[in-house]
Amino acid sequence: MCEYTGAREAVAVCSATGGMHVVLRALGIGPGAEVITPSLTWVSTVNLIVLAGATPVFADVDRDTLMVNIDSVREKITRRTRLIIPVHFAGAAADMDPLRELAADRNLALVEDAAHALGTEYRGQRVGKTGTTILSFHPIKNITTGEGGMVCSDDPGLVEHVKRLKFHGLGVDAFDRQTLGRSPQAEVIEPGYKYNLTDISAVLGLGQLTRVDEFNRQRTLLAQHYRERLAEVAEVLPLHDPAYPVRHAWHLFIVRLDIDKARMTRDEFMAALKAQNIGTGLHFRAVHLQKYYRDNLGCRRGTLPNTEWNSDRICSLPLFPDMTTDDVDQVVEAIKTVLKR
Repeated sequence: MCEYTGAREAVAVCSATGGMHVVLRALGIGPGAEVITPSLTWVSTVNLIVLAGATPVFADVDRDTLMVNIDSVREKITRRTRLIIPVHFAGAAADMDPLRELAADRNLALVEDAAHALGTEYRGQRVGKTGTTILSFHPIKNITTGEGGMVCSDDPGLVEHVKRLKFHGLGVDAFDRQTLGRSPQAEVIEPGYKYNLTDISAVLGLGQLTRVDEFNRQRTLLAQHYRERLAEVAEVLPLHDPAYPVRHAWHLFIVRLDIDKARMTRDEFMAALKAQNIGTGLHFRAVHLQKYYRDNLGCRRGTLPNTEWNSDRICSLPLFPDMTTDDVDQVVEAIKTVLKR
């Protein structure tokens, strides 16, 4: 992974969620701390912030790229802010240079959620090379280890802490070529977890990693064909490319349904496509509108207009390397059939 991303160091973990957990712990995120992150993301990061005793603070996203930017983050900073977690969304990259400058100026930690971004490039560099980044190898991601994740970082102190926390808090990593991991002198330095990636998973990941660029090229071809065909469908609005230089990894192909033109809700649209034998996904329902966060954090509709607009309309169309352009055509024709009805 260091060779592929250019990262200084990388630590394999059993999931991106496990990686985020130990990074939050290593950074000392706990009661009294605020963590700024988008609400339009998978719930795991926000759940972990709450479980650490900290408070999630939601920044709104750009309406058409679905990622936070420096303005949306800056306005959420308070004296209790300790960490910013931007999300690279659907295979595109958030605009990190301004966010890195902001974090450095305010003495804040910055951790990139790159679960969607293996192979993504930002201003000519692969995501994962700079700063601290967490990648996912869940079965639906661009490569998989069955389940797994990776923490990439150029902070050697953080890496050492993550290695310790992810394997029982021992003063030696499970994979240490000098002591072979089960040395009798290995002692618990602090209580830790068992979040190591298995050897079997790592073997699968090494094989997958040799093919990631091939997979991403096919994803890109399919995404371009989707865009060409969906230009024929006024009710369906794909995402926009960021205005800064990005190489998209196309983890997901996201569209938004114009519910007024379509005269149906997003959920009705997804159900109608399912009846046409087209499976779709929902990435994501806004976290701040989900029951726990409404009931316990006092979150309410109307606070994040771009997030909420997209949360009501968003839908992920099928996209995986074994698809063909004929499969894309089949999806688009099914969309046309559903909307015609």
